Amino acid sequence: MSITPELKASLMKEYATKDGDTGSPEVQVAILTSRITTLTEHFKTHKKDNHGRRGLLKMVAQRRKLLDYLKAKEEKRYTDLIGKLGIRR
Repeated sequence: MSITPELKASLMKEYATKDGDTGSPEVQVAILTSRITTLTEHFKTHKKDNHGRRGLLKMVAQRRKLLDYLKAKEEKRYTDLIGKLGIRR
């Protein structure tokens, strides 16, 4: 249900804005998107897992806040990120 450290490291490497970047909005959104995708697959087989669904909704809200922040800060970075991740908006 969670992502592996290797996957997390590769996401950090791919979406980092500079070397050693672990906390930029791009990296955080990429990690959240990966977790959201994993959980979405989980809910296809476990339809009644409402406790997990609550966590999913919190992650979606957190990702939305980060994307709103990025859009207000630098719209080009925002559009590049949603294009790269395939998030519809």
